[in-house]
Formats: sequence, structure tokens, C-alpha cells
Amino acid sequence: MKVYLLYFLLSLFTITAFGQTITGTVTDAITHEPLAGATISGENGIALKTNVKGQFTIATSTIKISMVGYATRTVTISADHNIIELTPSTVDLQPVIVSASREGEARQEAPIAISKITSTQIQDTKAAALYQLLNKTAGVYMVDLGNEQHTMAIRQPITYNALYLYMEDGLPIRPTGIFNHNSLYEINMSGVKDIEVIKGPASSLYGSNAIGGAINFITQNPPAVPSGNISLQGDNHNYIRLDANAGFTSGKFGLYVGGYTSHQQDSWQDYSDFDKHSINFKSTYAVSDRTKITASAAYNYLNTQTPGSLDSAHFYSRSYGANQRFTYRKVEAFRASAKLEHAWNDKNNTSVTAFYRDNSTAQLPSYYIADVRDGSGNYLSSNGQVNDQRFHSFGLLAQHRSNFDFLNSRLIAGLYVDDSPSSYYAQYLNITKDIANNYYTGFVNTGTYIDNYTIKLFNTAAYTQYEINPIEPLRIVAGLRYDRVHYNFQNGLTTGTKYKQQETNDFNIVAPKLGLTYDLGNNKGFYANYSVGFQPPETGDLYSARQLTPLKQATFNNYEVGGWMSALNKKMYIEVSLYDLEGHNEIISQLLPDNTTQNQNAGATRHQGIEYSVTYAPVSDLSFRFSGTNAKHTYVQYSEVATNYATNTNYTINYDGKRMNNAPAWIANSELTYKPYYLPGFRIAGEWQHIDKYYTDPANTKTYSGYDVFNLRLGYDLKGERLKGATIWVNALNLANKLYATTVTGSQYGDTYNAAPPRTIAVGINYSFAKH
Repeated sequence: MKVYLLYFLLSLFTITAFGQTITGTVTDAITHEPLAGATISGENGIALKTNVKGQFTIATSTIKISMVGYATRTVTISADHNIIELTPSTVDLQPVIVSASREGEARQEAPIAISKITSTQIQDTKAAALYQLLNKTAGVYMVDLGNEQHTMAIRQPITYNALYLYMEDGLPIRPTGIFNHNSLYEINMSGVKDIEVIKGPASSLYGSNAIGGAINFITQNPPAVPSGNISLQGDNHNYIRLDANAGFTSGKFGLYVGGYTSHQQDSWQDYSDFDKHSINFKSTYAVSDRTKITASAAYNYLNTQTPGSLDSAHFYSRSYGANQRFTYRKVEAFRASAKLEHAWNDKNNTSVTAFYRDNSTAQLPSYYIADVRDGSGNYLSSNGQVNDQRFHSFGLLAQHRSNFDFLNSRLIAGLYVDDSPSSYYAQYLNITKDIANNYYTGFVNTGTYIDNYTIKLFNTAAYTQYEINPIEPLRIVAGLRYDRVHYNFQNGLTTGTKYKQQETNDFNIVAPKLGLTYDLGNNKGFYANYSVGFQPPETGDLYSARQLTPLKQATFNNYEVGGWMSALNKKMYIEVSLYDLEGHNEIISQLLPDNTTQNQNAGATRHQGIEYSVTYAPVSDLSFRFSGTNAKHTYVQYSEVATNYATNTNYTINYDGKRMNNAPAWIANSELTYKPYYLPGFRIAGEWQHIDKYYTDPANTKTYSGYDVFNLRLGYDLKGERLKGATIWVNALNLANKLYATTVTGSQYGDTYNAAPPRTIAVGINYSFAKH
């Protein structure tokens, strides 16, 4: 009884001495999401953390709020419930990341090269396509192929192969074996909060295809307060887009809905109309302080014309006309998941996620249109194909994390199951051609199947990661993952095919990693890392009738070191990574005379480079960023078999020691942003993108000179009482109206060019609201 009386008297004394107890919620100033773990410091020396809902209670009126990745604020609050917004910091010395371990941690605890594109960058850029964001990252070149179509180069040449893993909230958006280099058009840009990019193999945690890099799109969570946003933008090439999102949290339940619709017609490039519709839903329910349920769904639809690439004559004369008017791509992608998280105590946490995917990609591809010629090169006929790939997935991801007092260690273990039956068919087209004008006038579907098969695709995996702090500045991370990928092929064709009616293929691998970080103090440190990546052949590579060469599984050994430091009183932040990525049986895309591709294993390849980024903010209203990579991609052991049509004989061409084609030696992106203090809400940013010259053929006889392009972005957040919440912006892309190609592909008939847009002026207006 005396104890309770003493507690009451102490509580009464605290309230009398320090004032009335005050409550509040800390949120992100951009997304309005609650910020869990923010530090609240009072005048009386009391310090506490916000809970999972971003809430706190403290007995003082003037407080300081700080959190990694955000600018610190000192505010005086009232007795009523307060909403306090934190703005993401310009120079972020220790961003919180989740992709390195599927758990939140400081960047400096992860011995890998990982970059984060923040909500501030996303808001300021006002990107119409994801490449406008991702290319700000050191070591990344996302190639714009038009209408949200793309390919990628991260620690690899520009490639269409399955060397990258694309995820949404930690879940692959496509199953192993059904990669599509265009698949980021299956992401709702409007619903993305942050983007994390792991450079180099991450197979020990995420499995196959996480070789050149893994990109994780982290979606918006329900905001702490009712809030919403609507924006409209358009450009001088007849592109128009409408974005809208809204959400709230009431008690234990939270909801977010966001999406966009875009349309393009009669653009700068002939036959390039398209429509895109995207929407995301996410709901959360706090069962208790320790248990949370998150349900999410995403739907993306794309219907686009595909004009194809240009020959050199049309490209350099800026003649952007298509040589046909019937190719297309139609995509429908639906994903849904439900995640249950439970904290058993302060040191143990378990999550289980069930997921579903349903996807259809139908196309009449321009790159399969081919002319048939005789041995003397005389034209005979033209052909092509129409195809459709579908899959639906049922899967489960379970993970458990335990923290131990022993050497401040942490153990993460998980299981992954993905059952993704799929189907594919391709039908042969007879294509008519106006030979004099080099124009394809139409086609007839012969009804003849090139391919018609189903595949039962089953991927099972188990992984573990152990982190240990043997001494305070040193952190060691070891990981291991086992994957089994099983393909069960059933042929729908009974005649006219080189394949069996049924075939099974199994690929198994153990992918380890070992890394360390060492904190030198004063925001300086370094890391070292060894990891293994693997790539099983894609189902299309194994079973397509066009694929004549059997394929092996590819593996990659990655060795890297890197470091970070701050300088000039924490106004400058520098990060550097050096890597050596050794590929074995790397699957290389070989271009055939009919402009189609054939995949084969290169005996060995080597990818070496340095990635670096510098961020400098000398004053609060001016910031500078420079990101780049210098790399050398080499064939160590690779040869092709070619045909001499004059003698009808085959011969071997050896490329050992040659530079890999489509591999720029230097990629750089730099940006200077000015937000004047005397004009709050105004911003202006100039951006420079550089792609160095590269070879367009493996023999290293032909090159493309690369390009430099400049972009300018302006925006103004209106501050008037009536217009508060409104933003207007103007983006001028390719400001100098430079002629350049985003990628160039070589063949024996000459190079073909994917032309970049001429000068583009985009104008937009945005209105956002939040109820405080």
C-alpha cells in the first residue's frame, strides 16, 4: 500500500513540476505516415520514442523531435493532441533501409552497396517514368524504351536478360523463370513512397535473378491523419496523366488508396499511342500493440503501340516514322498479399505473408518482324509472330527475427514457396511488305503454332542471416540461401516440334554471403562483402522453338569493398564501392541475322567497376549531388558460331578479352537543387545525365558515341491561405533538344537505334490536403 501511495505522490509531483501531460503524433511531412521510433526530448531531460502509431505522451511543452533521415525540429506544443511533421533531410548520413535484411536498419549496418531514393526526391522530380528517378542512383542506367517500357544496366552491360530482381514491399513482382525486362510497367508510380536499390548479387536473401541488382519499391502506408492528393500533368508531345490518392487512420484501422491514369496520342514518335491505368490499395489493422495485419493489392494495365527501333538513316535525319502500324503490347498485372506480423517480445518477431499474382502479357512484337533472304541477300518474304504469356501464383513468405544479448547479435531465418503455373503460345504470321518503301503493310495470322505449352513452375527456398558485433565498431553479417527451382513442361504441339511432349528441369543452388562493416566514428566507415548470385535459364529460353542451344545455370561470384564518410561539418556525404563480379556460364543474348535473338552460355565474363556518390549542402537552401560509375565489362571466355553463306560453312569467332557490347565505361548523373529561403516553397533543379561511348558488337568494331543530356525542373508550393496545399511545376527534359539514342543494338546489317524524345516540356498542378 505504501508503494502505491509513493507512486501517486511522485506522479502528482511530476505533473505539478513539469506541467500538464501532452500527447502528439509524429508524421512524415510528405506522406503523412506515422513515424515510429522518433526520439522526443523534453526540456527536463526526459527522452522517449514514438510508438508504432507515431504517438507519444510527455509532460513538457517544448520538445525536440529527431529521427534518422529527417531534419530535427524543436516545437512548443499545446495540451491538445498535436500533429508534428518531420521533413526528410537533404543530406542523409544514415538512411533507414529494409532491403538489406528484410528488417529496418541503418544503412551503415549493411555490408552491401545500397541506395535509397526518398519521398523528397520522388516529390521534387515529378517523374513521368521511373527511369527519371532510378538514373539518379550511382551505378544505375535504366534505359527508356518509350511508353514506360525499359531495360536495365546495373553492374552489367545494357541487357534484356534476367539479371535483375524487381520487388514490391519485398515480394518479387514476377516468379523465377518468367522475367520480363519491361516489367516495371507493372508498378504504380503514384503509390511508391521510397525506392531501394541493391547493387550486385543479393541471391543469399532474395534468390535468383538478384545479380546485377535488386530494386525494391516500398509502397505508401495509410497516413496518420485523413489526407489526400490530386495532380494533373501534360507535355508538348500529347502525354497527359491524372494522379489521385487518399487515406486515413481511425483507431486500429488504416487505409490508403492511390493510382494514376495516363494517355498519349499523336506523340513525337509515330505509332506510339498508349494508355496506362494503375491503382494500389493498402490497409492495416493493429490487432494489438504487438500484432498487426497488412493487406494490399495492386492492379496495372498497359496497352501500347510499339513502333520499333530506327536504322541509322532515319535516326540521324530525325525521321521518327514507324515502318508498320500493327504491333502492340497489352499487359494486365494483378497482385495481392496479406501479411501478419507479431512481436513475441522485444527480441523476437515473426511475419507471415501470403501472396497471389495474376498476369497476362499479349503482344505482336516489332522485334520479331524479319525478312527472309536467300544466300545472295535477295528478299524473299517477311514473317513475324503474335504471342501471349500468362501466369498466376500462390505463394508464402515466412520470416522470424531474434535478437540476442550475446555480442549484440541478430538471427533472421525465412522460408519461401512460390507455385506459379504458366502458359505460353506463339503463332506464325505472314507479313506483307512494300519493298520499295521498306514498309510493312499488314499481316495474316496463319493459325500455325510456333509454341504452345504450359509449365508448372515451383520454387522453394530457405534462407538465414546472422549478424554479430564482436567489438563495438565491427559488425559481421553471414547469410546462406538454398533454392530449388522446378519446371514441369507440357507441350501442346504434337507434330512439327523439336521438343518432347513432357520434360522436367530442376535447378538447385546454395548462395552464401559474408560481409562486415567497420565504424571509424565521426560518420566514417567501410565495408567488405563476398556474395554469390545465380540465374536459372528462363522458361522462354529453355522451351522456345527459336532456342536451339541448351542452356546451363549461370553463377556469379561478387567481391566488393566500399566506404562512406561525412565532411565539412556534416554538410558533405561521400559513398564509394569497388566491385569485381565474376560470371560463369552467363547467359548471353546473341543477335541472329533475322534480327531475333538466340541465348547461349558464355564460358566466363568479368565485370569490374567503381560506384560513387557525393552529396553536398553548403547551406540549407542549396544542395548538390553527383553520382557515377566507371566500369569494365569483359568476355573472359566466349565464342560464337557464324555461317559463311557464300560457302555454306560454319566457323567460330572468339571474343576472349573483348569488351562486352552495350557496356558504357562511364555513367554519371549530377543535380544541383536550389530552394531559396527568401521564397519558401520554390525550387529549381538542373540535372546532367552522361552515357559514355560503347561497342555495339562483341567484336568491338562498331561504337556508339553515347550522349550528354540536360534537364531543368522548377516547382512552387503556393503558401497563400486560399491556395495552401497547391503546387505547380514545370519540367524541361532534354533541354538542349539533343538527338540521342537511349540504346543502340548492332547486327550484321547495321546498328538500330532506340531514339530518345526531343525536348519535352511537362507542366503540372497538384493539390494536397491533410486534416490536422
